[in-house]
Amino acid sequence: MTDNSRLIAACLAGDVAAQEQLYKTFAGQMMAICYRYTKSVTDAQDVLQEGFINVFRCLHQYKGGGELGAWIRRIMVNAALNYLKQTKRYQGDMVLTDDYMHPVSGDDPVINLSAKELADLIRQLPSGYQTIFNLHAVEGYSHVEIAGMMGISESTSRSQYMRARTLLATWITKYDADATKKMNYAG
Repeated sequence: MTDNSRLIAACLAGDVAAQEQLYKTFAGQMMAICYRYTKSVTDAQDVLQEGFINVFRCLHQYKGGGELGAWIRRIMVNAALNYLKQTKRYQGDMVLTDDYMHPVSGDDPVINLSAKELADLIRQLPSGYQTIFNLHAVEGYSHVEIAGMMGISESTSRSQYMRARTLLATWITKYDADATKKMNYAG
């Protein structure tokens, strides 16, 4: 019996220490996932809490066929999507219409920024763009899967992803130009 199997069995038996251990083992990386889909730490914490409620509620369904962390990650992504759909301050920003469209270009800038800086730029995208970009580029979902998860067409998923990339590329180019100016002024 693997360590995860023992931990899951103890959690299912109601062992509070095991439940706490499961939470502590995965909370950090799951918080990072939740934060990728929200605009604030507070919202990410709400998603994390809801996600772990679902993890413990559905733990009996985990059959050990894959990595436990991947199973929990999927629950967290679904919790984030549900949160975005249900939270009023995100609902207007989730509308994926022509009003939110930006020109698409094939130009990709050379990226000279840290992972944190890139994550901060992604977080500034409109929620619809941010969500689709994270689902496709970070989580690895196909546009068909994203369409099903979000109740949109596959072509909408593709176009919103491309527009998110284009917007990020524009911001990165501007960010890189601003950084170059600062370096030139500094000497």
